[in-house]
Amino acid sequence: MSDSDTTVHGAETLGFQAEVKQLLHLMIHSLYSNKEIFLRELVSNASDACDKLRFEAIDKPELMQGDTELRIRIEYDKELRTVTISDNGIGMSRDDAIANLGTIARSGTREFFSQLTGDQQKDAQLIGQFGVGFYSSFIVAQKVSVLSRRAGLPETEAILWESDGQGEFSITPVEKADRGTAVTLYLREGEDEFLNGWKLREVLRRYSDHISLPIQMLKEEWDSEKSEQVKKNEWETVNQANALWTRAKADITDEQYKEFYKHVAHDYDDPLAWTHNRVEGRSEYTQLLYVPKHAPMDLWDRDARRGVKLYVRRVFIMDDAEQLLPAYLRFVRGVIDSADLPLNVSRELLQESRDVKVIREGSTKRVLSLLEDLAENKAEDYAEFWKQFGLVIKEGVGEDHANKDRIAKLLRFASTQAEGSAQTVSLADYVGRVKEGQDKIYYVSADTFAAASNSPHLEIFRKKGLEVLLLSDRVDEWMLSHLREFEGKQLVSIAKGGLDLDKLADEEEKKHQSEVAETFKPLVERLKTALGEKVKDVRVTVRLVDSPACVVVDEHELSPHLMRMLQAAGQETPQVKPILEINPEHALVTRVQGAPEADFGDWAQLLLDQAMLAEGAQLADPAGFVKRMNRLILNA
Repeated sequence: MSDSDTTVHGAETLGFQAEVKQLLHLMIHSLYSNKEIFLRELVSNASDACDKLRFEAIDKPELMQGDTELRIRIEYDKELRTVTISDNGIGMSRDDAIANLGTIARSGTREFFSQLTGDQQKDAQLIGQFGVGFYSSFIVAQKVSVLSRRAGLPETEAILWESDGQGEFSITPVEKADRGTAVTLYLREGEDEFLNGWKLREVLRRYSDHISLPIQMLKEEWDSEKSEQVKKNEWETVNQANALWTRAKADITDEQYKEFYKHVAHDYDDPLAWTHNRVEGRSEYTQLLYVPKHAPMDLWDRDARRGVKLYVRRVFIMDDAEQLLPAYLRFVRGVIDSADLPLNVSRELLQESRDVKVIREGSTKRVLSLLEDLAENKAEDYAEFWKQFGLVIKEGVGEDHANKDRIAKLLRFASTQAEGSAQTVSLADYVGRVKEGQDKIYYVSADTFAAASNSPHLEIFRKKGLEVLLLSDRVDEWMLSHLREFEGKQLVSIAKGGLDLDKLADEEEKKHQSEVAETFKPLVERLKTALGEKVKDVRVTVRLVDSPACVVVDEHELSPHLMRMLQAAGQETPQVKPILEINPEHALVTRVQGAPEADFGDWAQLLLDQAMLAEGAQLADPAGFVKRMNRLILNA
């Protein structure tokens, strides 16, 4: 409540949360071209309210006393210019109304508003990702009133919430004979199309036919004397009123699947793909699971509740049943309806249930099959999916050992053989074009794609025409600690000192390498002495073509990239001394070899510092590096 909130004759006037004001303004202006979605959103909310009552009534049957047939009703009044959507669901108390209608209490809010551009078309898409909900009422309404009484509260504790969407709302204590909520929209000028029974029925059948509750309107018949439709005092159901996931797939159109997704996911856009199956056997359940087109705003919020809706024998049990799918599939939306779980199942019981374990395994396999089909048959759709959710899928390599091989086939990477930073190369692509005799999959990791693609470690591989995967996502190093090989080929970092580069050389090259190593032995020893404890070793390398030096670590030590990530996360890391490798063919190394003893220590340190910088490391003494470099330049 803001300082300006007041109470007048029992009515409280409160200010909207700042984000709500901003969202209302955006919604009215950006979504106006598809304004009829207000009806879909309000019917969806009414359906959720009925589901919640049905669930609470499992433990408290008295909540439904006297009115056990749950339903949603739509009415319109041409004279008052109103449309009313009412339900006999759970209803709202005063505190519920303030929390649900006056604030946006959801994660991702700040990021959502930071991404808005002012471009109505782009912002409309963002609003859809964020969720439209109740506030879509103001697309067509100049004023909205919500009359509600929470189930279990007395008639005298109902509330009337009212607002014109301009910045404030009022809440007044009123009486209401029955539980539930009625949302009344006072339409703006020019919205007369919604004061028409045929139009409302058409929108409801298009957007809300899948709702499992009956949606009712008063029957109408043509009055030839008045030349208009006249309402009769008799309710009729205008939707199919059976749960969409219980119907046979052959009886459901793609359009109905898409509209159900928008209802269940509260998304504005169509889904990317879906899978609908009935599973019978040891455990019996139905799954209707969707992959969204866009990542939700809270995808990286670890505290956000997410998951699919759980039903038991068509009775709603809970939203966000995260136990039914692993965390790396947290973007999946949809419904799972079990025939075996008890109606009073709790989140704690879900974690221990054998039936839930079977559902989780089966649903995971089904989603992976859906993604495999996308990857194989709809490459463009899969590329879009990977752009949105690739980082999350990479988590699955370490989290889901049973499906690790399947997940590995779904991974995509940037590569020296692909253009730009787009992650388009699969491990199967890589293996399919390896050189004869190559038994490894090579990769290099860095903080950014630019750092990876310009790594000095790549030089010999580019010269030999060998493909290297370029890794720059924060999760990559962790993922590869769980993915050691693919189709019999070991994944190897080209920044590790144990790399067997001799296999890449012919006999003549090997002979030349041996001679060069012998020639530069004295220089290597001088560098070791000059650098002392700063390095683990110094040696001649053939991995460099254009750079004078690079640093590597031993095969089983943490890479510099992973060390920096762990340190940035505040974790302790073991002290790992780098191995300095020098390129004997480089002019700078020749210069160091001939340097006078007085300057040799500076040259040795310069080689090491340059190599560390090329690796993306921060120097312990950057000012010293600059002074040393300036001194050597002036002396030259």
